[in-house]
Amino acid sequence: VQLQASGGGLVQAGDSLRLSCAAFGRAFSNLRMAWFRQAPGAEREYVAAIRGSGDTTYYGDSVKGRFTISRDNAKNTLYLQMNSLKPEDMGVYSCAGGSDRWPLSLARRYDYWGRGTLVTVSS
Repeated sequence: VQLQASGGGLVQAGDSLRLSCAAFGRAFSNLRMAWFRQAPGAEREYVAAIRGSGDTTYYGDSVKGRFTISRDNAKNTLYLQMNSLKPEDMGVYSCAGGSDRWPLSLARRYDYWGRGTLVTVSS
C-alpha cells in the first residue's frame, strides 16, 4: 500500500487546516488508519486513528476536541480536520495504515507509512 499525505501549509494560531492521505494498492477499507506527527527535535507523536469501517475513532489527548479524523473508503482517502490550531501542533504529519493491533498509538503497529506533510503554525 502506498500512502500520500497532502494539505499541509503555513497557518496562524486559531486557524483550521484539513490534511488528506490518498491510499493506493491494497483494499483501503481493511486498514486501520492513523495520523502521527513529529516536531523538529521531538519524537513522533500519535495524533488520531480510525478503524477500517470508519465507525470508531480515537484521539491523542493533545488534540481531543480540536481534531477530527475521518475516511472515505470509496475514495481511498483519509482526512484530518484540524481546528483551533496551536503553535505546538506544528510538525510533519504522516499517515499510517495497518491491521487492528493494539495499542494503536504505537507507530510500530502500522505497516504502511506515507511521506509526511508539513504543518506550520505561527503565533
